[in-house]
Amino acid sequence: MTDIEISRKSKKKNIVDVAKSIGIKKEDLMLYGDYKAKIKKINTKKSNSKLILVTAISPTPMGEGKTTVSIGLGDALKKLGKKTIISLREPSMGPVFGMKGGATGGGYSQVVPMEDINLHFTGDFHAITSANNLISAAIDNHIYFGNSLDIQNVLFKRCLDVNDRVLRDVDLGTRHDSFTITSASEIMALFCLADSLEDLRKRLGNIIVGTNSKNQYIYVRDLNIEGSLVALLKDAILPNIVQTLENTPTFIHGGPFANIAHGCNSIISTKTALNYADYVVTEAGFGSDLGAEKFFDIKCRVSGLKPETVVLVATIKAMKYHGGVPKDNVYEKNDEALIKGFENLDKHYDNMKKYGVDVIVCLNKFNTDTDEEIELVKKHCEEKGYKFSVSSAYVDGGKGAEDLAKLVIDSKESKFKPLYDTKDSVVDKINTVCKEIYGAKKVVISDLAKEKIDIINKNKYSELPICIAKTQYSFSDDKDKVGVPKDFEVTVRDINLYNGAGFITVLLGNIMTMPGLSRKPNCELIDVVDGEIINLS
Repeated sequence: MTDIEISRKSKKKNIVDVAKSIGIKKEDLMLYGDYKAKIKKINTKKSNSKLILVTAISPTPMGEGKTTVSIGLGDALKKLGKKTIISLREPSMGPVFGMKGGATGGGYSQVVPMEDINLHFTGDFHAITSANNLISAAIDNHIYFGNSLDIQNVLFKRCLDVNDRVLRDVDLGTRHDSFTITSASEIMALFCLADSLEDLRKRLGNIIVGTNSKNQYIYVRDLNIEGSLVALLKDAILPNIVQTLENTPTFIHGGPFANIAHGCNSIISTKTALNYADYVVTEAGFGSDLGAEKFFDIKCRVSGLKPETVVLVATIKAMKYHGGVPKDNVYEKNDEALIKGFENLDKHYDNMKKYGVDVIVCLNKFNTDTDEEIELVKKHCEEKGYKFSVSSAYVDGGKGAEDLAKLVIDSKESKFKPLYDTKDSVVDKINTVCKEIYGAKKVVISDLAKEKIDIINKNKYSELPICIAKTQYSFSDDKDKVGVPKDFEVTVRDINLYNGAGFITVLLGNIMTMPGLSRKPNCELIDVVDGEIINLS
């Protein structure tokens, strides 16, 4: 059966009963039908519950199954008697209609209702998009009616939740500009980093919309529209609750990409989950060089969260890919490439240990993997002294991740620490991440980026964490340099200050904040037949 067929045949519980199992009452829910709801009673107080982060090695274009492993691990912890909540990001319709597809897991390790979550869900993305574009409309309206704020350079961009490369350059009549995808917008970023509605209001007001003729920043609060923005987002800020195929409660909230944004679900969702469960399983997007680094250096720094354990997902196909095998041939036997690909796994493992956390390597098993290949990976991990487990959650659900769950339960206490001090200069922070995490030999900073860093310094915003946007397929800024490239340079092309979110975005190489559709995108396949959606994966 396909993922969507498995999803439809599942025995879902009414969401009121799912919420009740973790102590949330019906009156504390905002219901969206029988199987999804928002949690009105959020709780972000400090908790002693254990937070588990699922990340991965550098991916192939097909993805490595972090969400599948996260869901399987959550189901397995519940099977072992642990009060567990899974806390994930919302899917963007960009990948859903593009190449990657949905983000609700797969096989027998899924969250449901799959179609709803992958499409409009509870409307959070639409609310974020609307709030973002209201700011843009207010900026241009202000300029049209006299520009008393002296806005000379507009820095805030419109957004849309689709992949549309044409919107990378648009003529607005008075200036050229570009769109970002909603998942890379500053509204999405600050939405996920706010810990209350009032904090959200403050962050919205702190957004920088442009500069004046003296190179001073102009803010959203200068436009007097914070109230309208909060009105648009007041329901969206509430976490969403759904369930897995095995009825494990799952909070899904916020959806920034990790290659071009900070890649973590909302702080409100994670902290609320920690107050209702003993174990919370969350994930950060793409490889650990992107999602996990930002989880640690941005989300944990802002929120005070401290992960107990990191699960590092690897696949045999990804290790072959990073061993030099073209993506179309990764399912063919090639032990030499597999062994060479272990370098990528080792680099990610070593990077995670720099943060003082316990790390477990989890091989996400595919039906094309042979026993001999699995044994090679296991032997390598044993020789390296890695904790190692194989997950077959895609086929076996929670039962297929019970060994992984036991390793998580037995994990050592975390001694978590961020990678850098925010008081370091912007350039020093960039160098630290690029050299320590990516392994770059040299960092080249463009003249444009230098100019923007100077403005940031003059306005005294340099003591913020950084969020690096780069390709997910390589440690470098070149997607074709797979494995663990050596003696490479990275180029800082541009810098954007996301003051509302509270970080500085650094664009490496030719990374774009508005993706494009592939030659044969999923939107050519998805349809509705006899009232049911088909080919949604």
